[in-house]
Amino acid sequence: MSERQQLLELLRQQSYEQRDVVLSSGRRSNFYFDGKQTTLHPYGALWVGRACYQALERFPGPVQAVGGPTLGADPMATATVMVSALEGNPIPAFIIRKEAKGYGTGQWLEGRKNLPPKARVVILEDVVTTGGSSMKAVTKAQEAELQVLGVLALVDRQEGAREYLQEQGVVLESLFTKEEVVG
Repeated sequence: MSERQQLLELLRQQSYEQRDVVLSSGRRSNFYFDGKQTTLHPYGALWVGRACYQALERFPGPVQAVGGPTLGADPMATATVMVSALEGNPIPAFIIRKEAKGYGTGQWLEGRKNLPPKARVVILEDVVTTGGSSMKAVTKAQEAELQVLGVLALVDRQEGAREYLQEQGVVLESLFTKEEVVG
């Protein structure tokens, strides 16, 4: 079984649930993806890191950093930068806070000192639905003078994120779609 297939099986086992939930978009759904259950798994982290690192080739290079909204993007970004270092092409990570730091510098973005000025970045997301949280992350990154090349999601729920982001001029790539995970 390929590493991609192993990652897909882990997603199915650890991250996918049939149950009624309210999503961060406010929508109700009869299924849920909890990407962190996969990205925090030892093999999941390795496989996600490798898959994300390889997927960076889909964006116009060079990609100089990866990161996204805490908490979903944190393990993905860490795994991706670890793989980048092992591949001899170290790419730093950053984290976009849910709200500005309430003390000290008051910043939204962590890891700034590791990034070159006007860094070319890819926003990572564990799961995208409507694209709203991805667009907020893109906006915060742009306000920090980063050049956003696009968004890379572990899973696209296929509920409008791709179309919404495209309307905003932002490319969405995903490692898997809902259709692939659910089967």
